[in-house]
Amino acid sequence: MNIQPELFHAGELQAHALAGTGTPAAAIRNFMPDQHRQFFALLPYMLLASTDEQGWPIATIVTGARGFLSTPDAEHLQFAPDAYWQNEGRQQFIPGKKIGMLGIDFSTRRRNRVNGVVQAIDDAGLRISVTQSFGNCPRYIQLRDVHEVDNSPALSAPRKFTALDAAARDLIKRADTLFVATTSGAQEGDRGGPDISHRGGMPGFVRIDGNTLTIPDFNGNRYFNTLGNMVQEPRAALLFIDFASGDLLHLQGRTEILWQSREAMALTGAERLWRFHIENGWYKSNAIPLRWTLREMAPTTERTGVWAEAH
Repeated sequence: MNIQPELFHAGELQAHALAGTGTPAAAIRNFMPDQHRQFFALLPYMLLASTDEQGWPIATIVTGARGFLSTPDAEHLQFAPDAYWQNEGRQQFIPGKKIGMLGIDFSTRRRNRVNGVVQAIDDAGLRISVTQSFGNCPRYIQLRDVHEVDNSPALSAPRKFTALDAAARDLIKRADTLFVATTSGAQEGDRGGPDISHRGGMPGFVRIDGNTLTIPDFNGNRYFNTLGNMVQEPRAALLFIDFASGDLLHLQGRTEILWQSREAMALTGAERLWRFHIENGWYKSNAIPLRWTLREMAPTTERTGVWAEAH
């Protein structure tokens, strides 16, 4: 197991210092262990992060029949040619582009991360050269069962906006899960680049104040991949999934981290907070051919608070 500080980029090291946790030991590899390779092959979806032409992070979900993700070897991950991509942001996944990926199985609370570089796009699909691979703990992952639906995903264009509308607000208020895409910028070599992380809480854990979201940072693995990226590049993207309808909400905005605040003390479980100031977004109904049924909230989630209780 590698525990060298060089596994973390400058922003992550700064986040360790600002949080007062120190730099943790880290099982971050430049290859996928066999159990991760087997795990990815069983998933019918994958969460991805990249950046657009202006350097803004984007977050997306790619779906397919189980087995659409394969690993020809420990250093490469392959998306099948018939994988279903969202048109929004699809053009950003091109050869030479750094991307971040998160495999998460809601039915078992397992999640594994893999970051890399798009190597090729051809008749065999999209091929990724792996630069980082590591596992994450099961905290704050709600148990859900996934199933495919017969109706085809919507082909219509998403509804775009610069301020939250009623549908977007409703989805955020009901959400117990979100995904956040960030990037460290291009100056960190293999240690940096785009990243996508999971965040979970009780419905109401994301506070809405006009066009600003306040999100708690609960206890985690202390790697601070997300906040470490925000230290260097405050722009980020959020992806919300309506697990019952297949709707997607994507937001881009600028972040600020509240390392020490009395406000955080008002929300059970929050160690610190970060704000997300929305600049634009889109909402798409029936965007993916999958649905999830909630089985159980995570015990760790149930021990956290919601903003409705804090005010």
